[in-house]
Amino acid sequence: MRRDKLERMPLYQKAIEILEIVDRIVQLVPEENDFTATVASNLYEDALQLAPKIAGAEGVDLYDIKMENAAVIRKCARQIYVGCNGFLIEDFKEVEYLEMLRDKVEEFRILFAEWVKTFDQWNYIIDRWGLFNPPGVNYDDKDPDDDIPFDNPFDEED
Repeated sequence: MRRDKLERMPLYQKAIEILEIVDRIVQLVPEENDFTATVASNLYEDALQLAPKIAGAEGVDLYDIKMENAAVIRKCARQIYVGCNGFLIEDFKEVEYLEMLRDKVEEFRILFAEWVKTFDQWNYIIDRWGLFNPPGVNYDDKDPDDDIPFDNPFDEED
């Protein structure tokens, strides 16, 4: 996928907005509060993964690879949302940023769910780990591609 097309994606744009808000929160955390600094660092690490994982999923056609990236995106977004609780426990003063962040994550969730629905379930290879197969496909199914004859031109005798 071309970079300009990626950057126009609403989901990608929302990921960047989330990263910018998390970056602002990180800057507001008092350095002497180890707990809050750790929570902020974790939020930042999760926020940093959103856009590249979207790009990774958009750069491939295979369902299982798209779903693998989507699972990481979902995990990171959920951890960002829940991570806001750590700031509330520590009486973080700029709660408006936490509310803004949670609103953005909720907007992201809806865009994400719609995006995942666009994945082509019929463009897959069997995930032998069993996690990211389309409905009805099992990790131990026979691969239909195994029946396709393959003539290797390098095996021919002169």
